[in-house]
Amino acid sequence: MNDSRLDRRQFLAAAGAGLAGVVAGCSEPNNASSIEGGSSHEIDHDNRADGSTYTDIYESVIDSVTQVRVFGVDSPLSDSPGRGQGSGFLIDDTHVVTNEHVVAGGQEVDLQYINGDWTTTRVVGRDTYSDLAVLEVDHVPDTATPLTLSEQRPVAGQQVLAIGNPYGLEGSMSQGIVSGIDRTVDAPDRDFSFPNVVQTDAGVNPGNSGGPLVDMNGNVVGVVNAAGGDNIGFAISAALTQRVVPALIEDGEYDHSFMGITLMTVDRFVAEENDLPEATGVIIDEVRPRQPAHGTLQGSHTRTRRGGEPIPVGGDVILKMDGEPIPDRHALSTHLALETSPGDTLELTLRRDSEETTETMVLGAR
Repeated sequence: MNDSRLDRRQFLAAAGAGLAGVVAGCSEPNNASSIEGGSSHEIDHDNRADGSTYTDIYESVIDSVTQVRVFGVDSPLSDSPGRGQGSGFLIDDTHVVTNEHVVAGGQEVDLQYINGDWTTTRVVGRDTYSDLAVLEVDHVPDTATPLTLSEQRPVAGQQVLAIGNPYGLEGSMSQGIVSGIDRTVDAPDRDFSFPNVVQTDAGVNPGNSGGPLVDMNGNVVGVVNAAGGDNIGFAISAALTQRVVPALIEDGEYDHSFMGITLMTVDRFVAEENDLPEATGVIIDEVRPRQPAHGTLQGSHTRTRRGGEPIPVGGDVILKMDGEPIPDRHALSTHLALETSPGDTLELTLRRDSEETTETMVLGAR
């Protein structure tokens, strides 16, 4: 590791403890042609402002953040027919992490570092269900060092920085906080959701996808993957990235735990229509045939409507998984994503026919 960069990250680690405390997608390269941004390394370093702690973090991270250019794109998630653009970051000496939707359908992928160096790449692994992909690169500048995935789970109010290439403006940074954790975000135009998502109010725009959301120590809290609207952006958590990326490098794919059910969080209406003592847990609406939960769990036998919404009636209500409380669907998806693997035996605490009971099932792979 470059000594000066190591020193800077060690400084940030020491300073960070004392600090106060659907898809952003592939932007069209041509969109930025009239507002091209220059490299931060072109600044006259002998005559510049002092900056701030944010400047120190930026300088410690930016050499390892790349612009991703995708050619021959044939994907409904691309904003530009034939071409796509996003961000990525170095995860080890030869691999870059980005979003799966950034490279989906692309025939060739090139990267550009902030110092202007270009490199060709190969997609070594992709995972639709976490929106993560790994590229093997042919060149890494001497100043670029792998970023570290945070070992700590994020908390609401934590300061974070989103670094990437919105609208093709290379090396951009926006500042904000973690505004929500453990989100379950529906994948656009798909019948599944991304689990354990980090929500932030840091500015996230087309072209940020695949870039790092970092904490005040320069560690990656999440991989930016979506913008939900004004002051809301989303990132695939470091915890899920830590599970998925090694498998993509080793095997080219990752197997997600799968139950084969559709469900709904138990709210007041669901609790009242099912005579439940409290509004907590998730109710099973449907158990899909020939799926892992079939024969073990029971779905609803009818539906009613409250407030214009369909309410399942009669299905099992999952209260705990492996002894851990499951108050809502976000907790369920997070537990499956971070604590289980296909083939594991899952212990479920259920409310069935007004009685609490325990069932076990073997998880499948999605």
